[in-house]
Amino acid sequence: MKIDFAPSRQSTLGVEWELALVDGSTGELASVANEVLRGVAARHPELNEDDEHPHIKQELLLNTVELVTGICETAAEAKEDLSRSVAAVREITDPMGVELFCAGSHPFSPPQLQPVTDKARYAKLIDRTQWWGRQMVIYGVHVHVGLDRRDKALPVLDGLVNYFPHFQALSASSPFWGGEDTGYASQRALMFQQLPTAGLPFQFPSWEEYEHYVQDMFTTGVIDTISEIRWDIRPVPALGTIEMRICDGLATLEEVGAIAALTQCLVDEFSTILDNGGTIPTMPPWHVQENKWRAARYGMDAIIILDAAGKEQLVTDHLLETLNRLEPVAAKLGCPDELADVEKIIRRGAGYQRQRRVAEQNGGNLQAVVLDLVKQMRNGPTA
Repeated sequence: MKIDFAPSRQSTLGVEWELALVDGSTGELASVANEVLRGVAARHPELNEDDEHPHIKQELLLNTVELVTGICETAAEAKEDLSRSVAAVREITDPMGVELFCAGSHPFSPPQLQPVTDKARYAKLIDRTQWWGRQMVIYGVHVHVGLDRRDKALPVLDGLVNYFPHFQALSASSPFWGGEDTGYASQRALMFQQLPTAGLPFQFPSWEEYEHYVQDMFTTGVIDTISEIRWDIRPVPALGTIEMRICDGLATLEEVGAIAALTQCLVDEFSTILDNGGTIPTMPPWHVQENKWRAARYGMDAIIILDAAGKEQLVTDHLLETLNRLEPVAAKLGCPDELADVEKIIRRGAGYQRQRRVAEQNGGNLQAVVLDLVKQMRNGPTA
């Protein structure tokens, strides 16, 4: 199987932000996505009845909408794009008494009671995956970064795998599940990997071996489209991008911008290494798997494995070193402020830490956690 990789401008950016719809007074999930999407489309007379809004999309569950940017040059441009889409959604949801929030999971709404969008591909997914599929009440942030040639895709994927625990720790925001504290920073990370073809990517030494893998997936009926390969990091040949899908849902636009900038800077750094004839080091799969588990369990307190030799360091310490190293890259890409916002997440605490603080301050009341997330979405991060 030959898989063409579309030409793309190096280090261009695209972001996808999955938002939950909740009742503004109770914080319960509200399965009103169809009404919201119809309302948004009605304000665009150029769209036909069945047309999807270019930036506001349907998702697996009826309690979810996904905001998708166009092709952006900078993280600031991506934030502006997302901000316009949030405003467009709020024009519909505010009169309905529906609020928006984003985290890796909803703290208390029962997953098995959430209706699935009426589309054949979603019905097939649930039919195949059964109990695990019905648990997928999870929300994430995906960041695409453009690559100017195909042969960079897999080495850049390898590079991002080395930073898997950094992204997981910064974004971890799903400590609660079905009303109880799981003890994990990111329940979502371990839940999502139960789907077929989800989880950590395989690492291939050549594009041809990746093509063989995809062909095998088609031949054996595992997938019907290449998009059904749901790795945490994956090449997207049709767009000419590498897609970073590690992150739990992020509560604020500031945090989304920070993660987008970090992703863009790392990909650009890897690209420059390759342009200069260098190579990107890899770690054994067992180190990568252990890093994922540690970051999902311990979040910002994870001691992570840095290299094939087994050197270890606290994830936040290595993040601060990484931010300092990337400052010149951020200046080149026009995202120094957004990259600096990563340090604010470290100082303020990741989403799971903030949620637990709110729960503790409110005697374990998880409704208070959701309403605080709603407030953060509207007003930005709290101190």
